[in-house]
Amino acid sequence: MKTVAKIVGGIIIFLALLLVILRITGFNPIGDTPGAGNYPGLWLNGEVVKTPVTDWSFTTRYQTDKVQTRTWYVIPHSVTTGFVVYHGQLYLTSNFAAGRPFPQGKSWVANVMRDPHVRLKFGNDLFDCVLSHVSDPEERAAVLGSRPNQPAASNVSSGAVMHLFHAVCD
Repeated sequence: MKTVAKIVGGIIIFLALLLVILRITGFNPIGDTPGAGNYPGLWLNGEVVKTPVTDWSFTTRYQTDKVQTRTWYVIPHSVTTGFVVYHGQLYLTSNFAAGRPFPQGKSWVANVMRDPHVRLKFGNDLFDCVLSHVSDPEERAAVLGSRPNQPAASNVSSGAVMHLFHAVCD
């Protein structure tokens, strides 16, 4: 019985130390394009920007962003996503393939729908924001239509649906 307790205690201490190390080092998501070939991460590391952002146009020099969401089990979940800047406002994108249920089809989206507080990363800068799902068809069409060489709405032939999340940061 004492041997089992020592083994379980050692495993718990090891896992706690591993989480502390990962918290310090970050463990950013791997990959710079949304979708296949990327791996999720945990905490995003970088410099937290405290000044409010009113114009997100500076982000157009980046192809993607990283978003850290809050999970129900407390350990953050971060992924690489696409984004659109429309009239200075920031919108994150998430493409759902035909038959993939919204929001359960993607962990980060389900997390955002449960708790919209996120941390975004562009370059080495971190921004604490709140995301809101865009359900207004006119706003969706305007934002998605502003992307060069991209369809303005869902891909009707494949059944894929592009979801938008408006970011507001303090």
